[in-house]
Amino acid sequence: MRKFVRQAALAVLAPAAALGMTLVAPAASASAATATTTLESQVVSLTNEARVKAGCKKLTVNASLAKAARDFSADMAAKNYFSHTGADGSNFTQRAKRAGFAKTAMGENIAWGYKDAQGVVRGWLNSPGHRKNIMNCKSTLIGVGAARNAKGVLYWTQEFGK
Repeated sequence: MRKFVRQAALAVLAPAAALGMTLVAPAASASAATATTTLESQVVSLTNEARVKAGCKKLTVNASLAKAARDFSADMAAKNYFSHTGADGSNFTQRAKRAGFAKTAMGENIAWGYKDAQGVVRGWLNSPGHRKNIMNCKSTLIGVGAARNAKGVLYWTQEFGK
């Protein structure tokens, strides 16, 4: 019986492996989602630390902006592109509205390849345009999204609003 189970497992797994597919157990998916949520929370904390040091108030996480950011990071990761213009031609204001954000969208930061929250926030702070978005004291709300592509590369998005 054990031999049959092993052969059946190989019959399923071998073709999947040959096609470059990976099978993920639900627990692994849940832990990956938790890890991503932790990274997003760290980005918010580090962003707020930098803002307070510069004299701005802390940003409050907004669920609609977070959805827009997560969806956009996931789209870039899944479709292997990197642009402020979505694969559907959308801009950050349109994506925020589509996610249910009814207030004013202020800006967007995106990045890819950074392995942790400290690295991506440092990268944004060292880039004049990205830093300007973070340090815009008129922004009061934030949403952050992080998603991995099939190779494990992280795509990051910050959405700002008021």
